[in-house]
Amino acid sequence: MRNSTLSATWKGTAVFGMAALVLTACGPDTSGESAEDQVADTDWSDVEPADEITFATNHPGGSEDQENELIEQFTEETGIEVNVITSGADYEETNRWFQTGGGDNADVIVLSDATWFPNYLNGALAPVDDLLEAADVDSSGYVEALYEDYLYEDHHYGVPYARSTPLFYYNVDHFEEAGLDGAPETWEEVAEYAQTIVDEDIASYGYSFPPSNEYPAWGLANLVWGYGGGWSDEWDLSMVSSDATAEAIEFAQSGVQDGWAHVSASSQTDDFSSGVSSMTIQSTGSLGGILEAADFEVGTAFLPDGPAAEGETPTGGAGLMIASASDPEEQLAAAMFVGHMTSAESQAYFSEATGYVPSHQDADMSSVYEEQPQFETAVEQLDRARVQDHARVFLPGADLELAETLQDVLSADADVREELERVQAEFEELYETELADELE
Repeated sequence: MRNSTLSATWKGTAVFGMAALVLTACGPDTSGESAEDQVADTDWSDVEPADEITFATNHPGGSEDQENELIEQFTEETGIEVNVITSGADYEETNRWFQTGGGDNADVIVLSDATWFPNYLNGALAPVDDLLEAADVDSSGYVEALYEDYLYEDHHYGVPYARSTPLFYYNVDHFEEAGLDGAPETWEEVAEYAQTIVDEDIASYGYSFPPSNEYPAWGLANLVWGYGGGWSDEWDLSMVSSDATAEAIEFAQSGVQDGWAHVSASSQTDDFSSGVSSMTIQSTGSLGGILEAADFEVGTAFLPDGPAAEGETPTGGAGLMIASASDPEEQLAAAMFVGHMTSAESQAYFSEATGYVPSHQDADMSSVYEEQPQFETAVEQLDRARVQDHARVFLPGADLELAETLQDVLSADADVREELERVQAEFEELYETELADELE
């Protein structure tokens, strides 16, 4: 069980961080007209797109060359110049850079699905619905669950760009040696398969830890949803300690205690690639690296079904946001640029190069499937994508709290129900102190 000092430290850090970001955020003066009203009150038929805009990006998945190629295409087609700013090495750095004033001149910003919401609270993001329409971008072409990740209070605040989902990976060689045919379809079968494979040199199923870089609450969302639970039900934070959520985590804990699952001491991606574990759930973005590193046949499958629900998959990655501080001319040009970067053609190109799943339904991935047939599983699984729970992506500090709690539960035998009740209390206090007034 985590001690009160650690809990208090987390809470204090989260509250301080949120307050600091709110106070220092870039964007317009929100004491006046809101970003929503600014866009709604603009007659876009009278606006000419700007000749130049600024794009702030961390080049997701090492995509700098691909982004530059797409930018060159955009400029050639429209005449609009795009100035590129490398705003950080990852999503978190880009988010801090934007919120602390570094992005005063940015018109389009790459923000992750877990960090865009504080920028909404600051009034720094423009709703994109009217902007996309003014730029002749058909938003109905986006994968619905990916686009809906940016929906709040009837407006979308981003467009899906560098997106990923968890994927079920398994070692085909281990399966064949154990007489297993095909991947498990349910969590009950995962346990059965794992107990069949059990070997003193092989950890049958590997959980994604440590929490600092593997986002366990993201990877375990499928299991929790499969039991009928969740990290929250919109803003009903009691869901995190519900019987259904507790039963799901108890199932995960029992796997470690019974020896058919393990918690990695380093990276579960590395453990699986080296044959240390036979099954794991990792990002679709890890597929290329796993295929390159593994000396065995890699199988991929949909996330498992639970006893209460089909195997839904959480979404992750980043989207493209438009700054509310930009002038209408820049916002219109930015919307045109966003539409280009997320078109069916651009997303097919970007996905093939990076391993992110295409966010556009019409992206032609046939050439990728020929080279990596496993990737087709990831794209087909998008039909089972589900928008993430409010607590994990909207409540500052909640994902870290879940990660640390899950690690305690799985690796230190902490009492599941006591820990989840404590998490609920932490969530509710943080919501009241940091978000309640902002969301009224």
